[in-house]
Amino acid sequence: MYNYALFDLDGTLTDPSLGITNSIMHALAKMGREIPSRESLYRFIGPPLVPAFQEFLGMTAEEAEQAVVFYREYFSVTGLFENTPYDGITEMLTALKEHGVVLAVATSKPEKFAARIIDHFGWSEHFTLVCGATMDSSRSKKGDVIAYTLKQLGISDADKSSVLMIGDRHHDIDGANENGLASVGVLWGFGEETELKTAGADVLAHDPAELVRIITE
Repeated sequence: MYNYALFDLDGTLTDPSLGITNSIMHALAKMGREIPSRESLYRFIGPPLVPAFQEFLGMTAEEAEQAVVFYREYFSVTGLFENTPYDGITEMLTALKEHGVVLAVATSKPEKFAARIIDHFGWSEHFTLVCGATMDSSRSKKGDVIAYTLKQLGISDADKSSVLMIGDRHHDIDGANENGLASVGVLWGFGEETELKTAGADVLAHDPAELVRIITE
């Protein structure tokens, strides 16, 4: 049994695809750029935005920073709530709390947005902490967010064996590995089994009920 469970947000607790892709489309329109298909923008779900705009759309660092400003114009008002919890998540969180597991969010989404989403879905009572990126991107990589979360929880190196990181993309598994944590790759999000296995996920979960068993048994 694990005493602490750190959760990614996008693609793990909720499906944010509509809000994120609408926000990207808004940013591209403001910059006068061609808008790709919605499906092609799903790869933005998971990684930090500035490097994603550079890698996926060929922007310079300066252009990517401007794109994020425009992205947040839409996301902070509307896109934030164009978001749907996955089936079984609320029941999963309730079950884990009943088992005495300490729950925290560790996301590359800006912390203030993540906290609003968690509160919007009525999950604040389940989570001890909601940790995320800073608005200036000084903390945005998943490994850095996880390290910050561990520090906020007061977890020492000796306690790391009691901590599990849960996410749907390789970034989550990479971040867990950087911090010496075990990890679970969830298969209901935006990552594929091959991606998660290649990154080194210790185990895969097919649904939230299976994840409860992995954490508590």
